[in-house]
Amino acid sequence: MTESQLRDDICRVGKSLFDRGYVHGTAGNISVRLDEADGGGYLITPTDACLGFLDPARIAKLDAKLVQVSGDKASKTIALHASIYKASQPYAPQTRAVIHTHSRACVALTLNAPAKSSNASPLPELLPPITPYFVMKVGHVPLVPYHRPGDAAVAVRVAAMLAHYAKRGISVRAVMLAKLGPNVWHDSLAQAMAMLEELEETAKLYQMTTPKPSSLSDEDIVDLKKTFGASW
Repeated sequence: MTESQLRDDICRVGKSLFDRGYVHGTAGNISVRLDEADGGGYLITPTDACLGFLDPARIAKLDAKLVQVSGDKASKTIALHASIYKASQPYAPQTRAVIHTHSRACVALTLNAPAKSSNASPLPELLPPITPYFVMKVGHVPLVPYHRPGDAAVAVRVAAMLAHYAKRGISVRAVMLAKLGPNVWHDSLAQAMAMLEELEETAKLYQMTTPKPSSLSDEDIVDLKKTFGASW
């Protein structure tokens, strides 16, 4: 896609997410990584922008060093997005898009998450493997302890988490920021949005089921990995 097409795509996805209630007010942000052949850098939605009413010409553009070159002021989460792009390169080098929302069901599952601590001990993952499509389309979703929005420490912590999973041969494409919302990434905005939808729907199913649903068996997951290439 050209830069112009990517700007339009960001606006299209933003409106779709807003219209369907995945974001509200000025919550959430979207970015894409530009091709190195075109000079590299990033496009990201402006800070405090409503994703339902984006203007392609006002999308923030930053160079590879995160210096803004045009558009309205970039979202304060650009450091986290850039960290995700870099950390995903060893196992998903085609990653081109990151979406962050405050999706209700996902956030609700984290409202009682422990406060951040000084150590790096991991929190439980957001969801167990309760459906085949969650395993196939989303995969593991590490839960990141609460930090204030835009805290630079989150970018460092997320990069460390992704490296930890990668050493275990697990390709992570989503993390959950406690009390804030999910960040998902993929090779295109369309693929990232589809993954976000599957994540939110799985969170809804988990919340509405009493007693809590059982996980797929190890044998079931192995079958999904062999048949569909799931990265669980």
